[in-house]
Amino acid sequence: MLRDVAFAVTLVVFIVLLAVATGLGGLGPLPPPRLRPLAVNVLNTTYNPYYAARNFTADAPEAVTAVVWDYRGLDTVFETAVFYGAIIGALALYREVSKRVEESRPRGLSTIVKVSTAVMVVAIAAVGVSTAMHGQLTPGGGFQAGSIIAVAPVVLLVVFSKSFLEKAGVRYAKMVALRSAALVGIGLAALAVAIAAGAMGCWGYVLQNQPKPDAPLGYPPRALDVPSGGSLMVFNVLEMLAVAAGFTVVFLVLSTSEKLAKEEVVGEEHGY
Repeated sequence: MLRDVAFAVTLVVFIVLLAVATGLGGLGPLPPPRLRPLAVNVLNTTYNPYYAARNFTADAPEAVTAVVWDYRGLDTVFETAVFYGAIIGALALYREVSKRVEESRPRGLSTIVKVSTAVMVVAIAAVGVSTAMHGQLTPGGGFQAGSIIAVAPVVLLVVFSKSFLEKAGVRYAKMVALRSAALVGIGLAALAVAIAAGAMGCWGYVLQNQPKPDAPLGYPPRALDVPSGGSLMVFNVLEMLAVAAGFTVVFLVLSTSEKLAKEEVVGEEHGY
């Protein structure tokens, strides 16, 4: 108890001293209150129907999503591919675990916990999907949405058991396939305008969102009279599926019994 109080007091003192040092200029000059020219340009071209260069807007009120998936979309695609490769590399170590069935009787927790968890899992999934589909309007996006949805299988693993989750269809192979399909979908969405433009004999860009003066094709800026950000909603939904499936398959592998995990990695240090 005394140690906890001492830690809390130390933390408060540290925060106060840091605030005083910052206010006195000890950490250097603070950022100016006015927007920098780059920020003004981004905000003007994110969602501004009155901006002179209307054809260069992303048609999304959420500037962060516009920057991530439109202004620097190619970089984000590479980041998604790296994340995919990292998960596949980690799973390669346990590549045979998914093919082995553990003989265990599903137990889980009490009925009260299971019923309340079933309701909560539906709510988690709804919040995740809403985060992805509104990522071009409010803070959030595909990665955040996928991370939210990935909480559901973790809770189900704890409350119901791994065998229950697999019997429900949430299996290793299916999750890997879903993640791969989502990544392919992101690639196709990035190339869609360029491919369509080539087929129609006009000019189009990779990762093109809205029409440009020299490239007349683009994604619809609105869906059901709501700003969709053109390609941004598509990317967010696909990224949600990719992240949720990737985390889920990792959780399934990590929930494998210690005995099977040890048997699987025997000899890896020697390369066989």
